[in-house]
Amino acid sequence: MKYLSSKKGFLGIDAEQSKAPQVIVVPFGLEKTVSYGGGTKNGPKEIIKASHQVELFDEELNKEPYKEIGIKTLKPFSIKNKIKSALDQLSKINEDILSSEKFPLVFGGEHSITPGSIKPFTEKYDEITLLHFDAHADLRESYQGEKFSHASALKRCLDYKNLKVVSFGIRNLSKEEMNFYNNNRDRIEIFWGKDKQKWDLSQLDKFFKNKNVYITFDVDGFDASIMPATGTPEPGGMLWEDVLPIIKKVCQISNVVGADINELAPIKNFDSYNFLVAKLAYKIISYSFEFKN
Repeated sequence: MKYLSSKKGFLGIDAEQSKAPQVIVVPFGLEKTVSYGGGTKNGPKEIIKASHQVELFDEELNKEPYKEIGIKTLKPFSIKNKIKSALDQLSKINEDILSSEKFPLVFGGEHSITPGSIKPFTEKYDEITLLHFDAHADLRESYQGEKFSHASALKRCLDYKNLKVVSFGIRNLSKEEMNFYNNNRDRIEIFWGKDKQKWDLSQLDKFFKNKNVYITFDVDGFDASIMPATGTPEPGGMLWEDVLPIIKKVCQISNVVGADINELAPIKNFDSYNFLVAKLAYKIISYSFEFKN
């Protein structure tokens, strides 16, 4: 694997890090099935660019987490043209990262990346729990004739029989998806967006305690007022202070082994949205390693 220098990679760290890297950032701007607004192919480079403005000191954790983690960013590379080939390509990248006992952090691209990204985790672990932030259930069997559509991302993940899903922020789904959810309640738990004020985080123990967890974060899970830079924005979504306690709690009680962030469609001259995603990424890995046993 070829890497960017620390200064050009995620967080734009001036000095080369002495800590052996435990996190590998994978820029994977796959954009093949977007169904409304486009631009997700530009997400990875804009997240990395914005991350150079993220303060490295975390006032909550009272440290500079990157110094204890070690982070390297893959150099941009060509993505296979056909979507299934692209997903297989991403699976192989993450398989190689996992084989070296490192933590893959993938920047999409559209949400269709997740079934490819998570495949090697389903092969490494007997069971894997997917912590899913999103406005949409993504449980369609196919969409516009494509079974690997971003609208089918979670359905394809559930093709792996040792995987369960816990979703937060869902506020848009089809009748087909609701029927599938109702018929698979043993594998899918949804914390609905409409019930946000009533979410009880004490329930997280039931789903995540001592589990191996992969995080997938579709940025349209955020409310459109703070994240319009996405292809399918939805009102009634989550705010920064809604998602951080969930991520922190899950990191405290489980073994978070990898993550992806997807569906950022950057808007020219509106860098604050890219910055939000970059800071989210730093928080995810900071929490993940702060609470590892």
